[in-house]
Amino acid sequence: MITCGIEIKGSEVILCLLSKQDGLFQIADCRKVRHTLQGPNDAESLRKFQFMLKKLFEDYKVSRVVIRERPTKGKFAGGAVGFKIEAAIQLIPELTVELMNNASMKEIIKQNPLPITFAATGLKGFQESAFMVAYAALSEA
Repeated sequence: MITCGIEIKGSEVILCLLSKQDGLFQIADCRKVRHTLQGPNDAESLRKFQFMLKKLFEDYKVSRVVIRERPTKGKFAGGAVGFKIEAAIQLIPELTVELMNNASMKEIIKQNPLPITFAATGLKGFQESAFMVAYAALSEA
């Protein structure tokens, strides 16, 4: 069972595929970890973006997606395009999609510290938030 952690930044999704078996975490390779929604005001572009993500989730047998929740108000509020992307992911059939806020994520990681440093994972620096949300989701289960 593979979990995909997602961070949405503007019109881009950043992915990290992670699984846990017998207490061991496994980072799965992914053909492309950054995907940008082109033409966010065009329904056809949104459908193509959703289809591309659906295909990726099918190819890697992702059964659960955890999106790092963004505030709706304030200094760090998410934008309209980000919420469109979030909705497109949530509407993919046969996929469990959850949102995880920063407070929950930090509390879970505090109770279940990373066994290695993020730098030792071999992931790119921009994937850290996506990795952390996937790690927290798998640690709480």
